[in-house]
Amino acid sequence: MEKCTSCNVELDQDFTKFKCPNCGKATIVRCNRCKSISKEYVCPACGFIGP
Repeated sequence: MEKCTSCNVELDQDFTKFKCPNCGKATIVRCNRCKSISKEYVCPACGFIGP
């Protein structure tokens, strides 16, 4: 099961998944709530902070 990178909630549907825009190594997973309020996330591989 996926977990949101921003809020760590377990997800089974309605989420976005993409590679870190800075390093391209880590996969960032965002729930729709965190995405809609532009909550920050931190890449676990390079420390990039995104909106």
